[in-house]
Amino acid sequence: MTEPLISARGITRSYQAGDETITVLRDIDIDIWPGEMVAIIGASGSGKSTLMNILGCLDSPNAGTYLFRGRDVRALAPDELARLRREHFGFIFQRYQLLPDLDALANVEVPAIYSGEARGERRRRATDLLGRLGLSDRLDHRPNELSGGQQQRVSVARALMNGGEVILADEPTGALDSHSGAELIDLLRDLNARGHTIVMVTHDPAVASQARRVIEVHDGRVVSDSGGSAPETPAPVLDPPHSVSGKGLHPGAALRRLVDTFNMALNAMLTHRVRSFLTMLGIIIGIASVVLVVALGSGTQEKVLENISSLGTNTITVRAGTGFGQRDANRIETLLPSDATMIALQDYAAAVSPAVSTSASVIWRNIEATAQINGVSGDYFDVHAYVAVLGSVFDASDVAGLEQVAVIDEDTRDTFFADGIDPIGQVLLLGRVPVRVIGVVRSSGATFGPSSLNVWIPYATAMARVSGQDHLDSIGVRIADGSDMMTAQAEITALMLQRHGRKDFFLINSDTIRGTITSTTRTLTLLVAMIAVISLIVGGIGVMNIMLVSVTERTREIGVRIAIGARRSDIVRQFLIEAVLVCLVGGTLGIVGALGIGELVAGLGDTVRLNFSLTSIVAAFLSASLIGIAFGFLPARSAARLDPVVALNRE
Repeated sequence: MTEPLISARGITRSYQAGDETITVLRDIDIDIWPGEMVAIIGASGSGKSTLMNILGCLDSPNAGTYLFRGRDVRALAPDELARLRREHFGFIFQRYQLLPDLDALANVEVPAIYSGEARGERRRRATDLLGRLGLSDRLDHRPNELSGGQQQRVSVARALMNGGEVILADEPTGALDSHSGAELIDLLRDLNARGHTIVMVTHDPAVASQARRVIEVHDGRVVSDSGGSAPETPAPVLDPPHSVSGKGLHPGAALRRLVDTFNMALNAMLTHRVRSFLTMLGIIIGIASVVLVVALGSGTQEKVLENISSLGTNTITVRAGTGFGQRDANRIETLLPSDATMIALQDYAAAVSPAVSTSASVIWRNIEATAQINGVSGDYFDVHAYVAVLGSVFDASDVAGLEQVAVIDEDTRDTFFADGIDPIGQVLLLGRVPVRVIGVVRSSGATFGPSSLNVWIPYATAMARVSGQDHLDSIGVRIADGSDMMTAQAEITALMLQRHGRKDFFLINSDTIRGTITSTTRTLTLLVAMIAVISLIVGGIGVMNIMLVSVTERTREIGVRIAIGARRSDIVRQFLIEAVLVCLVGGTLGIVGALGIGELVAGLGDTVRLNFSLTSIVAAFLSASLIGIAFGFLPARSAARLDPVVALNRE
């Protein structure tokens, strides 16, 4: 071979420390040939480790050129540098730098994962490498279960996983006892004999003496070099099966890397369960809040609309006065039974009921209670959708004959006729007026004020015998199916103006009430939902903060991954997947929690109704995904941009 494998000229590296510039390397010129075993020796602080980091593409010089196989390394983009580290270099660190959450086999596999290697193939080769290094019985052991020498052998196997054309060893025996150190040196010599180029950094002359070439560095300069020219005998050719050049371009490699990155992210979550749960707690609360608030708003709206329907669907009520809250409304006595008769003759009127009301003391035997006495026609129960559960309601003949008959609701029945007494035929005393009970209707539960006992009697009877008034309080009109509510309202208004000559009445349209309440509940639901969304955003910020803390905690791990060939996109992808997984799992738990609370609330009765919808659940789940992406990107990007040299040396 006519050119060196590594050629460095004028390499200078300096660091800024406050206002002071510290120069670590000064005009280093060095050539390393294929198949050499080189020891770089020097005292602590001499710059030898910095030189090795530059040769391994973990650091870059401030000045000078560095060629690898004739290619200018300084001109390479970050992903190209990652590929160079992944496919040509293997690192053996003094402190082993194994990933603590993975067993020996998985640690060795990592470089091949970033190459897109198929799982079966990389597992076979990792098992073979560990077997050759005498660790066949330690494949499933994590680093804390291995001795120092065994951890270093795992580190060697990892360096060889993608071929390890150049093995860079930083103080490889520094953390080993003399016996393990001697075994490692023998292993490096054996690898060199097989064609691997070995560059090791050491301060120990005894270790350096095992190399075929020794370069001494002092104060950032090369002060001696026992070699420097091309070796007389060519280096053996490395075994082709270990070459992985271009694996990242193989079909399916990108998908395999994505799947493997997902598995690594999942493993990191499962290994740190408590941290993961605390991270997702904000998301759980936020998602549960959103789902519950939307369900509560929808359920409340549904319940209110049911109550409105129970008051009567498609109904218009004519009342005396000019509107709710008029102080002298009770003095306006212009609403007459004849008005109800005229409205009943119109095509749009399906049922019409005059109404007068007063309160009175109701007595049966020794039981006395205050009740609302309602004078109505037989159509009233149709207009307001009451259902007879016992007996029957009165009719037009009862009104015309001023019959003293009464219909009561279930609450009134339960108040006066407990213990299974049949109310039909019983006589109630309304003040001093006796009435015979002929029917019981189901209570609507749709009152807008405090609930009360209700007794209905013919309105003519009420006007003549109870209240003594000759005018009506209101007229209820049920609009015929097929008739337009707004048109009917306009025609009733015109008719009443024609009869009265002035506006001494007002109309209440059930559709208008329905629309107003629907709009109001929707607005309130949106308002409370926005509050819940704020809590969701706070949860997302919590995820981001914890992930940023996680980046700090795992700085060394990130440095190791970068050193063994991870691209920036690989690091971003792993941390982003972790953030998304945290949010998705948190979102799922939040949804399950909300549904569980819904079941508990349902068991307490119909006082509070929660109406869950698939749309809100899907939206909450998608929100969790978006939060994971949005708030996970910054920590992921921060992790990917870490300086590998700084990361590897972080305590």
